[in-house]
Amino acid sequence: MTHADGPMTRACWAVIVPVKPARSGKSRLRVADVDRERLARAIALDTIAAARSCRAVGEVVVVTDDDEISRALAAARGIRVVAEGDRPRGIDAAVALGAGALRCDMPRAALLGDLPALAPADLEAALALAAKRERGVVADAEGSGSTLVTAAAGHALRTAFGEDSLRWHIALGCARLELPTASTLRRDVDTADQLATAAALGLGPRTSAIVRSALAAAYAAPPGPRRD
Repeated sequence: MTHADGPMTRACWAVIVPVKPARSGKSRLRVADVDRERLARAIALDTIAAARSCRAVGEVVVVTDDDEISRALAAARGIRVVAEGDRPRGIDAAVALGAGALRCDMPRAALLGDLPALAPADLEAALALAAKRERGVVADAEGSGSTLVTAAAGHALRTAFGEDSLRWHIALGCARLELPTASTLRRDVDTADQLATAAALGLGPRTSAIVRSALAAAYAAPPGPRRD
């Protein structure tokens, strides 16, 4: 959705992005000849950059204990890093920690940090829908998980990320925010197959550079022996 397609959402949203330390995150994301930790950080940083570029977003709060992520964002405008602490307690606890750093009189959203193809306009479209609801949720591409949870000003931001999280978020009072199946906001990445689908949508620059390097190395490798 572009501004020509619908109303502009004011830049008043605060978006919380919880990011696990790369050493423990994305354990199922295995791509040949790609360092998993480096890829996980690239995906998170591309997601954060897209959120910050969204015209509906006034501030991004990143909750993480990944030192490299924190250093990469140290000088970024409009992005605040909140340290999760020595004992990370999961995504929901990280979101709550980020929400605690924000005023409750502003609309807030929790965005998963594994959306490497996220287009700012798609996030803006979701927030425009969320502005009409007390609480909202966006389903992932598979239709059982969640990628974004929202709360209007004055309402608590409650999250229940994990298996079948869409069902749990609806039980918490979130209205489903209907976005097209092809929305980049719905394509989170946990596996190599999901990364390939995200690549077809258009990856962010950091993730794209890593994937391109891996493909270039694969094509540059000498062919194996023929098996006639």
